[in-house]
Amino acid sequence: MSQVEHLDVLIVGAGLSGVDAGYWLKTKSPDRTWAIFEARDAIGGTWDLFRYPGIRSDSDMTTLGFPFRPWHGEKAIADGADIRDYIEDTAREFGIDRKIRMRHRVTDAAWSSTDALWTISYVADGEPRRMTCSFLFLCSGYYDYQEGYSPTWPALDTFDGDVVHPQFWPEDLSVIGKRVVVIGSGATAVTLVPALITKGAAHVTMLQRSPTYIVSKPAHDERGEKLRSRLPAGIADAAIRWKNIGYSILVYNVSRRKPDVVKHKIAAQQKDLLGPDFDIARHLTPKYNPWDQRLCLVPDGDLFTALRAGQATIVTDQIERFTPEGVRLQSGEELKADIVVTATGLKLKMMGGASITVDGKTVEPGMRLLYKGAMLEGVPNFAFAVGYTNASWTLKCDLTSQYVSRLLNHMAAHGQYSATPIAPEGAALEESMLDLQSGYVKRAQNMLPRQGDKAPWKTHQNYVRDLLAFRTGRIDDGVLQFDTRDTGVREQAA
Repeated sequence: MSQVEHLDVLIVGAGLSGVDAGYWLKTKSPDRTWAIFEARDAIGGTWDLFRYPGIRSDSDMTTLGFPFRPWHGEKAIADGADIRDYIEDTAREFGIDRKIRMRHRVTDAAWSSTDALWTISYVADGEPRRMTCSFLFLCSGYYDYQEGYSPTWPALDTFDGDVVHPQFWPEDLSVIGKRVVVIGSGATAVTLVPALITKGAAHVTMLQRSPTYIVSKPAHDERGEKLRSRLPAGIADAAIRWKNIGYSILVYNVSRRKPDVVKHKIAAQQKDLLGPDFDIARHLTPKYNPWDQRLCLVPDGDLFTALRAGQATIVTDQIERFTPEGVRLQSGEELKADIVVTATGLKLKMMGGASITVDGKTVEPGMRLLYKGAMLEGVPNFAFAVGYTNASWTLKCDLTSQYVSRLLNHMAAHGQYSATPIAPEGAALEESMLDLQSGYVKRAQNMLPRQGDKAPWKTHQNYVRDLLAFRTGRIDDGVLQFDTRDTGVREQAA
């Protein structure tokens, strides 16, 4: 009988957060054994999966990038391929790639309090296998990589053209000379419209049920470039990063406290870019306040340029049914199309789709409180990386990764084998961990971990506040319960 492999730490996912976790584990906890399991056959996570035209970051790269390897690319709002290369290069430069095991998909993780171990069931190259680890760190995000979200529309099967979901864009699809209807108004849709025009589409229509806040942002950070020309490299990198962090915090706070001021500024920018004849009230003015959903950024106003030139159109209406030639709307209008792109959103999948149990009991994330935005109530030696909703994903994931290394070192120094967040008796399950009203969040409310009304169970969308809490807050805070029992099982597994 072959011996079961044991690792001190198993990281799941080799995207931005997984590579970041690997770096800090290697740097701050060099004596621990660890590996990264990646279900797919490439590094990059979301940035390798999504290949639709125009795919790009919706945050500036100085904050979306790694703090230990600053982004020096030409664009502040970067293309997906460039981000993928950046993640791969980072993993290779720091030797993290040698710890990544491709085509390793975790299916089940079972914690035993008696043994103080996780037993991991996974599939490697199609073969079911098992291993154990002392600490499980999920860095697989919360998107469903196997399936996107597509509503059911009447008579869709009668449409004679191509129907494409951006998550699974065909490599051989040509849009040259084609009429394209993009259904949706989120980040994917506003990215696709100008990109499809660049690829030769005859005309692109963005069909939306309701508007989204869309803001133009320079593709190049001129102020950042000036700082780089005047300051030493390390100081310039830090200055640019903090400049952008501060700006995002300012915009978010003003949006929450004075939404009408932000609405006015957004509308003024749109009017300047689109001209006086465009119906901004109908097509670009949402019913909700800024940052109730994420703002959509368009670099250098590329979407507005396409709209003003007549190469693209926004139609605000609802679908009645599909026809052989296109889409019939409830208003009676029919949009002719050769290709329909369903940019209708993503599906969420918590824990990478793996089943999590603690002492034989299934863990339902939607019934658990979130500790410091990084751990689950009642689940020992477990963390998962989730980014901010109002700022770059990596900012929060990086704090979580550093916290996990700090926690592991604390446990080693004190002879502790497990750490479990314990909620106070009667703690209320307040709102979900994602404070957005976006469709993909609403559809997944029941599966999302909850947050309480105060720290450490309240998730703050504020990097500076979290930075202080994660870096200087006590590990032994009275909320984490530590176990110092030595069962001897670890030595046997190793």
